[in-house]
Amino acid sequence: MAGYGWDEYDVRYGGRQTIHDAGNQVDITTEFIKIPGGEHGGSWGVRVRGTPREDAPLHLMTTVIFYAAMEGLGSIGVSNEEDKLGIEETVTLEGQSNDLGDFKIDITKGPGTNAHPPRHHDSYGSKPLDRTMVASFQVPEEAIWQTKPLLFTHMKSEIDNYIAKYGNEGSPPPWQTFTIANDIRDGNLHLVQKVFDGAFEVSHSKVEGFLGSAPKAITSEDLTQGIKTTTESFADRFSKLLSPKAPFDKPKYQAFARSMFSNLIGGIGYFHGDSVVDRSYAPEYEEEDEGFWQETAEARGRGKYALEGPSTLLDIIKSWFNLMDNDGWIGREQILGAEARSKVPQEFQVQYPHYANPPTLFLVLETLIDKLKSENAETPDPSDPFDITRSAHLRDPKLAISYLRDLYPLLKRHYFWFRKTQWGDIKSYDREAFSTKEGYRWRGRTPQHILTSGLDDYPRAQPPHPGELHTDLISWMGMMTKSMRRIAETIGEEDDVQEFEGYETAIIRNIDDLHWDEKDQTFCDATIDAYEESVHVCHKGYISIFPFLTGLLPAKSPRLGAILDLISDPEELWSDYGLRSLSKKDEFYGTGENYWRSPIWMNMNYLAVKSLLDIAQTPGPHQLQARKIYTNLRKNLVNNVFNEWERTGFAWEQYNPETGAGQRTQHFTGWTSLVVKIMTMPDLKGKGHDEL
Repeated sequence: MAGYGWDEYDVRYGGRQTIHDAGNQVDITTEFIKIPGGEHGGSWGVRVRGTPREDAPLHLMTTVIFYAAMEGLGSIGVSNEEDKLGIEETVTLEGQSNDLGDFKIDITKGPGTNAHPPRHHDSYGSKPLDRTMVASFQVPEEAIWQTKPLLFTHMKSEIDNYIAKYGNEGSPPPWQTFTIANDIRDGNLHLVQKVFDGAFEVSHSKVEGFLGSAPKAITSEDLTQGIKTTTESFADRFSKLLSPKAPFDKPKYQAFARSMFSNLIGGIGYFHGDSVVDRSYAPEYEEEDEGFWQETAEARGRGKYALEGPSTLLDIIKSWFNLMDNDGWIGREQILGAEARSKVPQEFQVQYPHYANPPTLFLVLETLIDKLKSENAETPDPSDPFDITRSAHLRDPKLAISYLRDLYPLLKRHYFWFRKTQWGDIKSYDREAFSTKEGYRWRGRTPQHILTSGLDDYPRAQPPHPGELHTDLISWMGMMTKSMRRIAETIGEEDDVQEFEGYETAIIRNIDDLHWDEKDQTFCDATIDAYEESVHVCHKGYISIFPFLTGLLPAKSPRLGAILDLISDPEELWSDYGLRSLSKKDEFYGTGENYWRSPIWMNMNYLAVKSLLDIAQTPGPHQLQARKIYTNLRKNLVNNVFNEWERTGFAWEQYNPETGAGQRTQHFTGWTSLVVKIMTMPDLKGKGHDEL
């Protein structure tokens, strides 16, 4: 595969995606549009085009299979009369469900330019490939997601029939052999197959409410015009909201930014089903005794299935907080249903209500509050029926305040769950700190990992100890507390504002008292040594700069200079491609799994760029230094992700600090798409006296 993904995507109107299938020597483009109206989501149309790649043979044979299935209550069936030779014209599926109402799906024959394989074998007479093959099945609802193995099993029976009839030597060519049966019947799953010779085009459309007062069918002309309008609308809106700024305001970066953003939005899914949660509340999970990690390891794996239920960005945020249990816990992973579990290793499927996860959703709420305080209100486009709803919460502060007020009880429950379950022990070890309460420790520790922290194999204290205090977690708690305080201010909860202000002050003071190491001039985790003394464990890297990453170091902080020096030192965190996760000087650099022990991660680099920009735009002793680092880091990150995208066709989970090469998971457009936000940040090169 030479690359695949969305070129452009608008959740309300449609988009275009391309698959560069080098193995099969064809590029496939899928364009679709949404047509609003009706009571069940409206209608949609899809056009699929196949274009042979440059290295393709003159007659490239391609088979395309579309399938439709009905889960739950409802029905779906093929309305064409059965023809053992296949369907000559449009294949039509008709169905009904509570969510969709009455609907019809048409799969067209395509334009006259489509060519099909000519007759090469006697078997062509009973299954001509210029027709469309349709096979129907009745499948248990829980197995519908396994359509691919079902297809292959069915296709194998057809292959066996050919071999039985013609023998191995006399069997049909592959494009004739690998076909489904013409077998239309009642069922809840229907396969539709077409075989093409050379370039091809086929259209699908779903029309709502085909019974009674049915809307008109979606024609090829409707699709063409709709695709054109959607493309123009997407380009216009993207340029208004997310257009890259210098030096990334060139056409090549525009296409890159649109693709990265579209793949992020196009990857949003809706999942439902059961998850695996261990609610045994075994005493081992308290993790209070030395050697706790061994007892906890033995307790894990007792999970039972529990039903979990499950737009705009704010709707998504609310849906996540609505997954919270009565105590305030949200599962680290949401692996809902058998299909989702099939993609996750067994050891990661069970979730534990004792374990936390970085509270990154609060970063979104922080941004919402920042935008509410901004005076740059956006004017809606009167020609766009959806535009007024896109940013309604920003145009109408009352709506945003109502949203936050509705969410606030869940936010408080979640916040105090963190304080109750992830607390760290200060008193028992006579630690000197401003507050005896504001220390924090991740639960779920093993000797080599703290998966709950998100920085899995980052070096920590050895051996694990219940007296540990973790720099990243207290920093997250500081960010979370600051966010809660600002939300309380916004919705007028004055008593809560005072309470959160107290927590916030104590956390910031304790970050300094408990985690700053004067000798190493950085922030460090703390543990208890063999003499029952509290000591620092310093591994310079992302952990060391976490108070900075979470926005807790102001422009005049006495610690800021040392942190900026650490970030910009090529022998420590700095590389030509982004900030390393662990210092080049650290004894564990590049060792073991090397997951968070050297690679460059875009999520952490984004937080660094964001904090650098804040310092660079605020008067203070380190403003010019921050501006220079910001300019260079922004340039390095964007250029490297762009160059790897051009070279490989993909965004990557992480990047090699020595070569910049993308590595681990490809097509990783979750946090790596933050590069789009970095591109929209201002160009500070040449501002002030630090021209580069």
